[in-house]
Amino acid sequence: MNDEKYMRDAIDQAVNAGKAGEVPIGAVIVYNGKVIATGFNVRETSQQTLSHAELIAIEEANKKIGSWRLEDCTLYVTLEPCPMCAGAIIQSRIARVVFGASDPKAGCVGTLMNLLDDDRFNHQAEVTSGVLEKECGQILTDFFRKLRERKKQKDG
Repeated sequence: MNDEKYMRDAIDQAVNAGKAGEVPIGAVIVYNGKVIATGFNVRETSQQTLSHAELIAIEEANKKIGSWRLEDCTLYVTLEPCPMCAGAIIQSRIARVVFGASDPKAGCVGTLMNLLDDDRFNHQAEVTSGVLEKECGQILTDFFRKLRERKKQKDG
């Protein structure tokens, strides 16, 4: 299935983030069956609030297509988008969002709320959730476990 193929590409981006010491979240944007943009979190490195995987991929896709409108694109992301990223998805007119793991603390594509399905906005996106959910969630679980262990060793 294509969703799993592209989610594996997003997982590769998440792994890159983890190797860089970032929270391992990855995203890819697909247009006409091809990955045109990738991104992973760089918030710790950049110390910039907007450095989420989705926003980096959206910006790259805008440049690649030459438009702020990404109407024929699908965004694959390993973790459910936060409110900021969901807003960017609405503003960029992405047609479809596929995510892996749900985010109980900040997820705004179904968990806490679904901004992408709110007809008060001028755009809604189709959403598919839970694609390779276990793998996506495990990357985050492993990252935070290692982070806690390092912190405990440092403090102890």
